[in-house]
Amino acid sequence: MSTTAPQVIVVGSYNRDHVWRVHRFPQAGETRLGRNFATGPGGKGFNQAVACHRQDGNTLFIGAIGSDALGAQAQEDARDESLSCRWQVFDDQPTASTAVWVNDQGNNCIVVNPGANATLTSDFIRAQCDAFADARILLTQLETGLAAVEAAVRLARECNMTCVLNPAPMHSDLTLTLLREADLLTPNETEFAQLCGRFLDVDVDANALVSMSDSTLHALARKLSPNATVVITLGANGCFVSHDERERRKDAASCYRLPTEPAKTIDTTGAGDCFCGALAAAMLRWEARPFVDAMRHANRTAALSTERNGAAGAMPRYDEVIARFGPH
Repeated sequence: MSTTAPQVIVVGSYNRDHVWRVHRFPQAGETRLGRNFATGPGGKGFNQAVACHRQDGNTLFIGAIGSDALGAQAQEDARDESLSCRWQVFDDQPTASTAVWVNDQGNNCIVVNPGANATLTSDFIRAQCDAFADARILLTQLETGLAAVEAAVRLARECNMTCVLNPAPMHSDLTLTLLREADLLTPNETEFAQLCGRFLDVDVDANALVSMSDSTLHALARKLSPNATVVITLGANGCFVSHDERERRKDAASCYRLPTEPAKTIDTTGAGDCFCGALAAAMLRWEARPFVDAMRHANRTAALSTERNGAAGAMPRYDEVIARFGPH
């Protein structure tokens, strides 16, 4: 594991994934036969940390596990990855686990038992202040208790870090105040529509986002979080970027779209997490260049991840992305 100070801190969830391939998702009350069962590390936070680490970002993951067999497996997963981690270990909570179905089109359906993730405490986060002191980027999500997310954001603010929030999955206690604390938001189309409905009282059809004009999407993003860069990931349709006019991150335009990169998709599990982790690493690698360069690399990394089964284990390494798509 790295002994140097981390540049990216990921606060989030670790889950043990249990994955079945199915021809199609079962309907209500239907039993279907699965095939090709596999188990491996996952969780939005751990996925993003592995993605960032494999893109050569100096990464520290902070999360919670139980004092059980899956918790021991989590620590082994991190050691195998040479990923630096700080774990809050609970005796009275299980390590989180998931059931994942992946159909023949590569789409997934996921059920999560949050376990220890839900009880990650703000006190434990604050106790990691030494790691935050020299770090540059905080990356977090909503798959843990919000108190931990809020504590991490406050600590990052004190240390002048860039705060990246992936608002997923939607949390019933999420506030507009916390949302607007982020410098960079990375919702997918469903999450963006939910955020607009909740905080703007605007009814947005997630499936219609792709066909919306850039000006309409840009206006919604500016209302949702006026000072942040908002990146809406649109699955197979690429992504949309909306900047505050005063902070374009060296981009020529305040809003634009990037198409998805070509891929032979077999499993989309963790692709959004891959994008977020790769984006954090790329923002550091190319911090003197326009933001679009980091976006393009994150797009390519996420596309390559869909050609592999699994979550954390499917995250590509930097040299693999370059070998596939060429030098940046």
